[in-house]
Formats: sequence, C-alpha cells, structure tokens
Amino acid sequence: MTLNLPTPAQPLKIGTRGSPLALAQAHETRERLAKAFDLPFEAFSIVVIKTTGDKIIDRPLKEIGGKGLFTREIEADLLSGQIDIAVHSMKDMPTLQPEGLLLDTYLPREDVRDAFISPTATGLDDLAEGTKIGTSSLRRRAQLMVKRPDLEVVEFRGNLQTRLMKLDQGVAAATFLAMAGLNRLGMDDVPKTAIETDVMLPAVAQGAIGIERRADDTRMAEMLSAIHDTPTGQRLAAERSFLLTLDGSCETPIAGLAELEGGTLHLRGEVLRPDGSEALDDAVSCPIEDGPEAGRVMAEKLLAQAGDGFFDWR
Repeated sequence: MTLNLPTPAQPLKIGTRGSPLALAQAHETRERLAKAFDLPFEAFSIVVIKTTGDKIIDRPLKEIGGKGLFTREIEADLLSGQIDIAVHSMKDMPTLQPEGLLLDTYLPREDVRDAFISPTATGLDDLAEGTKIGTSSLRRRAQLMVKRPDLEVVEFRGNLQTRLMKLDQGVAAATFLAMAGLNRLGMDDVPKTAIETDVMLPAVAQGAIGIERRADDTRMAEMLSAIHDTPTGQRLAAERSFLLTLDGSCETPIAGLAELEGGTLHLRGEVLRPDGSEALDDAVSCPIEDGPEAGRVMAEKLLAQAGDGFFDWR
C-alpha cells in the first residue's frame, strides 16, 4: 500500500506548546520528517496550543496539578483530530498516556546534563552562604539542599527566557536549566557551566523529544518510524519504567539516567525527600533489552529501602 504523504494543500499538523524551546523542538521534528520523505516544509503545519501550565506561572507545579498541565490540551486536540501528532519534552510527560494515544517515537537525545546559570559564579562552590538560587524543579531543589543547605531557594517558574530575565533582575544570583534546551536554542552567550551527572543526576528523560500520535493512526506510525531513534527509546524505556514504579510526578524529587555501552545498559536512579534531608540512590547494569525490568526492580528496591514516611507525596 502506498503511503499517503502530506502536501502543502493537506499538511500534516504538528501540535506543540508555544515557548521558543517547544517551537524549536517542533521545527526539528518537521525538518526530520521533511528530509525523510523529501517533502517541502509547507507540507507541515505547526499548531501552537496553550496549556494550563503555560497560563499559570506564579505558583509551583505541585500546587496546580503536576506534569499533565503541559500536555492536557495538546492531547485533547490530538484525540479530536485537530492535530496529527504532538511534540513534547519527554521530561514533562506523565508515565501513562490517555487511552487512544501512543508515545513511541523519540528523536536523538541531546545533552542530558543540568546547567548552572549565573552571571557571577561558575558553580555552587562559588556561592556565599545565604545566596538566593532560583528553581521550579523539586528534584533540583532537593538535590541542592543536600549539597548546599545553607543557600536560600526561591521559586523560579516560566520558560527559559523568563528565567534568564529574572536572573538579570536580581531575583536570584543563580539558577539551573537543562543543557539540552540551551543547545537547541543556540544560546551560547548564556553564562552556563554544565554539571556532570555524577554531581547532579538529571531528571528522567531529560534532553529527549517525544512524538505522540493516535494509537490507531497507521499512517502516522509509518511516517514516524522513519525518524525514530532506537537508542534513545531504549534508554527512556528503562528510565520511565523506574519513574512509573515510583509513581513519579512533579511532586516527586526523582532523578534517573540510562546510558548504553555496547549491548549493556547502565542505569542510575535517585529519590530524595523534598526538603533534601535524605537521598537514596542505586545503580545497575544489564542487557539493553532488560532495561525496563531493571528500572522496575531498582524502583522497588529504593521504595523498600526508604521505609515509612519517606514518600509523603504518595
């Protein structure tokens, strides 16, 4: 059967949030699809959808509903057929998709590391006691409180540009962003220092772009298979299994990273109390195909190790 490819007259509709980073990810998806099928950019239409998470920027995510706030409206438009595919930052994605939707396409992963951002310092060790540091991430906040409990952490929500503006305004002396976002936006002028993963383990799926489709849309399944990056999918399968077993959400200080070496997958995971008073971690190596099971087992082990009261958010 011949694949019915999109045309400028009947373009494939790509749904996305409207932030500069989200748009950059949607444009990368369009470019990869256009190249794979030798199509003009006009055969694809980028549809900006405003989500609840974009509308409320003055409160922590845990107070307004967690990760689904950045996907709900987009997924509703995908289910209704108003868009054909949806492009997401995978670290924002809940571990379970709504019935009728499938998330099984990933673009090649970018730099997974966090970036320390400051116009005056190059790392946490440079900050004086009591310095204000801004972040909206419970994971980064908890990891920070483990390493530097003497610092003052202030809420820092908004897209990448908004956070940089707050830094310029002196709301805080430093903040954290994902290296992947800075790289995708070509922001070489930002005063950043990459934090190695053995110092600050990143969020599960950080640096990865996922593409969601309707489960029964075989046309989209065939097109997306042409741009899917298998190693990224293998890594995320282990990381998201770890997260799923821990019932991860935006209320959960959890970090996880899978890396591939030949036919072996190395997985590291960390769970923390939100106040940074305790952190538990583990690491395991296994054949790549056993990654999801390794993630589940590691999570179960940390749950048992944590004991009563550790996961107050559950």
